[in-house]
Amino acid sequence: MSEIPDDHPRAESLRIRHRIIEGMEHNVVAKAGLIAHGRGEAFDYLLGEETTPPAKKAIKAAAAALLLSEYPVISVNGNSAALTPKEIIELSEVSGAKIEVNIFYRSTERLEAIKKVLEEAGAKEVLGVGETADGEIPEISSVRRVVDRKGILIADTVLVPIEDGDRTQALKKIGKTVIAVDLNPLSRTSQLANITIVDNHVRCMPLLVEEVKKLKQSPKEELEKILKEYDNKKVLGEVLELIQDRLTEIAKKGTNIP
Repeated sequence: MSEIPDDHPRAESLRIRHRIIEGMEHNVVAKAGLIAHGRGEAFDYLLGEETTPPAKKAIKAAAAALLLSEYPVISVNGNSAALTPKEIIELSEVSGAKIEVNIFYRSTERLEAIKKVLEEAGAKEVLGVGETADGEIPEISSVRRVVDRKGILIADTVLVPIEDGDRTQALKKIGKTVIAVDLNPLSRTSQLANITIVDNHVRCMPLLVEEVKKLKQSPKEELEKILKEYDNKKVLGEVLELIQDRLTEIAKKGTNIP
């Protein structure tokens, strides 16, 4: 990877892109993952490339949901493994959630490559790879229906990053609480999830870890109150209003996004 100058206006964005490209070169990220990342980056522009107040509301609700869950699972795909492996491990440790690899472009080689990345980051157990990955969610027709019988199959809460709407819908249909991280507030995933964090995965995961740590000692009643007061449709509406207001302001000023 060529050196990216710190004073480059897109330095951090370029570094993230290179991590995705390196992930593809090591069979962690599917080629389609590059397209998904580019689509997300476009929405991140619209959000001002910052974690917005609505996203912070969703992060707090997500933290409460994970702590209230009896058997939470973090579903990991290639992009999330390439971008935030250490944060995934830390979230698993502080929340008690299991980690399971679940990918659309499924092959033994990719499953093993993602597992290796997670283990190198400190994961002690990675589900979704091996003999226990023989469960199925019948509501899904793609290979993502294959899940671990020690993980997603018996989970009550599933955190899904950069997700596809079909699986979100299927997971909800069989009674699971779905927490999504998706930069597109209009996607089926965002619209169908119980809690949608509209934020860049790289920014969101460290904040979610810190929020779980902060709320970990909170009484159950307080966590339940956070969830009861959370309205995903309302929060998604706030995200869209924020984008609309920001674009209106930029249009009036004639300001270019750097």
